[in-house]
Amino acid sequence: MIPLRDRNPTRRTPVVTIGLIAACFVVFGIELSVSASGGEPALGAFLERWGAVPRAISASMTAGDWTSQAMLGVLGSVFLHGGWLHILGNMLYLWIFGNNIEDRLGRLPFLAFYLAGGVVAVFAQVWTNPTSGVPLVGASGAIAATLGAYLVVFPGARILSLVFLGFFYQLLEVPAVILLGFWFVLQLVDGFGSLGATTTSGGVAFFAHIGGFVLGMLVGFAVRMMPGQPGRPSSPAWAG
Repeated sequence: MIPLRDRNPTRRTPVVTIGLIAACFVVFGIELSVSASGGEPALGAFLERWGAVPRAISASMTAGDWTSQAMLGVLGSVFLHGGWLHILGNMLYLWIFGNNIEDRLGRLPFLAFYLAGGVVAVFAQVWTNPTSGVPLVGASGAIAATLGAYLVVFPGARILSLVFLGFFYQLLEVPAVILLGFWFVLQLVDGFGSLGATTTSGGVAFFAHIGGFVLGMLVGFAVRMMPGQPGRPSSPAWAG
């Protein structure tokens, strides 16, 4: 299932979500420039410097150096992407689900939540493979946190999705709880199935998705419990 848009209006312009999308494309443009001028070796060095390298992060943590270049890469990785499909897919999810979470949390709290989701996601992946030298790049972990919050706060929201049925496809409106719940189950299955596997060429950081999503759900539950929030169980917003 590929989400295309949701039927969940916002009250104000999602300037932070738009800014994050713009920042990711600006950084991706820098990556393209580095690749064009220096080829794959230059791009690889750029991603190693500004991405999150588990081995380097583990070494910094052991040394107690929390301001090293490796630690800067934890935040830097949230704005880096590995290709056009990577960034376009991530930005689609951020646009569909980020605007509503920004609307509910507020602009600055959403920015803090998004970046925290990215940081938690990186450390979740580092925890599963602390000796890897492959840089972690992508906003997927931060977006996973946004998805987790959306699932809890707007479980009944209808998501227009492209659903593939073998060789056929159909446009269907799917409740967020089904779409995002299914996505999370896939991350769990693939994540635990990947434990013990070794690779030197990258891949999907499933535990970054899992860590970010769990953080997002926790924040979502906290939002629901706030007095006067329309996301509380008694609210009509839960009707979808």
